[in-house]
Amino acid sequence: MVVDLTAIKQYFTGLQGRIVAGLEAFDGQTFRSDGWERPGGGGGLTRVIEEGNFFERGGVNFSHVMGDGLPASASAHRPELAGRRFEAMGVSLVLHPRNPYCPTVHMNVRCFVALADGKPPVWWFGGGMDLTPYYGFEDDVRHFHATCKEAVLPFGGEAEYQRYKAWCDRYFFLKHRNEPRGVGGLFFDDLGADGETDFDTAFGLTRSVGNAFLDAYIPIVERRRDYGYGERERDFQAYRRGRYVEFNLVFDRGTLFGLQSGGRTESILMSMPPIVKWRYDWQPEPGSAEAALYEQFLVPRDWA
Repeated sequence: MVVDLTAIKQYFTGLQGRIVAGLEAFDGQTFRSDGWERPGGGGGLTRVIEEGNFFERGGVNFSHVMGDGLPASASAHRPELAGRRFEAMGVSLVLHPRNPYCPTVHMNVRCFVALADGKPPVWWFGGGMDLTPYYGFEDDVRHFHATCKEAVLPFGGEAEYQRYKAWCDRYFFLKHRNEPRGVGGLFFDDLGADGETDFDTAFGLTRSVGNAFLDAYIPIVERRRDYGYGERERDFQAYRRGRYVEFNLVFDRGTLFGLQSGGRTESILMSMPPIVKWRYDWQPEPGSAEAALYEQFLVPRDWA
């Protein structure tokens, strides 16, 4: 089959523009636009905000890269495709609010195509979104998961949603800490690679997840943006952000693929929070709001 990369790219670039417009309207500050080209083929557009009115740091990145051979992270994941040319494109975002009562959020939607002369292209879609609160609110987490569920239900029903929800819980897990990064959401990958999902369904689900992002996140931060906070809350936020950094640098396949494929480092590492702290063997005070995050939120639950 012919994979319409032009239509996919048009969707991804349009999605980036719509999300940035929504975030700018919320924050009141304009994102910086930074176009770039990749040696060897491709490039992208990075949209970044730093020291905004609400967002301490955030980025919404579009990239479209290509090459003559799969990077190590991709060939290890799909060894049968080693040596093939590839094209990969997608939108990836991470937003770090300044207010500790407002959660960090991540969303990614992507498409990968492996090419070889005389052979049909092998394509697949992946993506998802997940929420990382510092102080948990059940209403916020339930809203986020309910919106994720609504995005998936037309493309496989309850069973498919539960599969992607559980996949997210497994993926965004720090094995060396034996704890989840946050409260999860959705994660899917290799959608279409096995031949069981047709192109229209895979692309449709990917669009549905991307289109759901603003509805999933903006109502949460609208509720919490004016909550008062002090040095204690900021200190805990910086400590928990350390977990975010650990996951992205040790486990995240997108980060590894970007660096191994010769992507633009500034754009790949835009996900890093601006202020982070680590402590030796720190434990939250029993009965505190910080302890509640671990006891009530950093545990798998059927939030939706």
